[in-house]
Amino acid sequence: MIGMLTPTRLRAGTQRLRRRLERSDVPTHTTLSIAMTAVVMLLVVLGLLMVLSTSSVLALESNDSPWSGFERQLMWAVIGLGAFFVSSRLPYRRWRTLMPVVVMVALITLVLVLIPGIGTMTDGARRWILLGPVGFQPSELAKLAMLCYAATLLDRRGNRLDDWRLGFAPIMGMVLLLGILVMLEPDLDTTIEIALIAGAVMWVGGVRLRHLSWLLGVGAVTVTAAVLLFPWRLSRLLAFLNPSDDPQGAGYQTRQSIIHIANGGVPGVGPGQGRSKWSGGLPAVHTDFIFSAIGEELGLFGALFVLGLFVGFAVIGYRVAVRAGERDRFAMLLAAGATSWVCFQALINTAMATGMLPVTGTPLPFISVGGTSLVSFMVAAGILVNVARHTAPRAIPRSVAHPAVRAAAGPRPAVT
Repeated sequence: MIGMLTPTRLRAGTQRLRRRLERSDVPTHTTLSIAMTAVVMLLVVLGLLMVLSTSSVLALESNDSPWSGFERQLMWAVIGLGAFFVSSRLPYRRWRTLMPVVVMVALITLVLVLIPGIGTMTDGARRWILLGPVGFQPSELAKLAMLCYAATLLDRRGNRLDDWRLGFAPIMGMVLLLGILVMLEPDLDTTIEIALIAGAVMWVGGVRLRHLSWLLGVGAVTVTAAVLLFPWRLSRLLAFLNPSDDPQGAGYQTRQSIIHIANGGVPGVGPGQGRSKWSGGLPAVHTDFIFSAIGEELGLFGALFVLGLFVGFAVIGYRVAVRAGERDRFAMLLAAGATSWVCFQALINTAMATGMLPVTGTPLPFISVGGTSLVSFMVAAGILVNVARHTAPRAIPRSVAHPAVRAAAGPRPAVT
């Protein structure tokens, strides 16, 4: 078999693969797809630079190579780029077909991660499945499963949403099923994010507001119970309300985050010169509080640049959803949900870093350290790019165009 693989056969196979991709039903890039790709690439590159800056000192303190954290994140970035390419080329309607598989795999892995010996316990939570040297976080797949399930269901039952049993109830059931499994890890932050994704898709899909109010009510009760039943969550909430009451305990991270952002001022202290990553600085600076490191090292301009990229992501993503709604309801729901997924997490992380929300474990999309989360965000971005490539503005038929447009176009060609 090896002898049969000659250079000529290899070149022929490569050419067939290239022709197959060229014959794909994916249209050429549009302005929106190019803009989305540019925003995502800028965020990923900036994330790699900030990971190198924030993780090098931590690695040295652990007697490891200062490049180790950067190399791991670079490896995941390469994998993420592959996932981005595949999801941007995969016709978005395939996600309707893949939805049962994605949901089933998400549920199975969420159960497996809870089994001792399969799931890995870290900091009191069992959230990871180790596959050799690589860790996989099933809760990230749960977000994609929620997006695909809600978009598919609301697309199929778009004309029957007045009946809460056909639209709202099944999606609410999936939110509860995924949320309970994630809460058993425990991971309240991801549970909230899953509910937010479902709520965004239902709101765009036309679910009645009185039905959505039930989601808000159940969510409020769940979050309240989760905070009151776990003392460490209650201490975080009290520290958020009064950070000066326990400056060296529950309020330490919030106070340190604000102090380091303030130290950066307008110009910043310079790339790699921040003190937040050193011992006695800011815990989890390379993950949950990487925005604080950006504010310290790159200053106000750097922080505003990052926020501007996420605002641009939101504007482009929702614009894609609006345009897609003119042709395909499923594309609109998928694009709106994927955009909300990324933007909600960015909003939560930056608000936490600046003291406007209690401390959570939500990473900053595309920038924070985390392989599974980076790949999942790249898949979401790839879906948006694919939808954008199908939303090129259509030419207005001459018969319905404004009279001034018809006059400017000149006389109709003669029919022979």
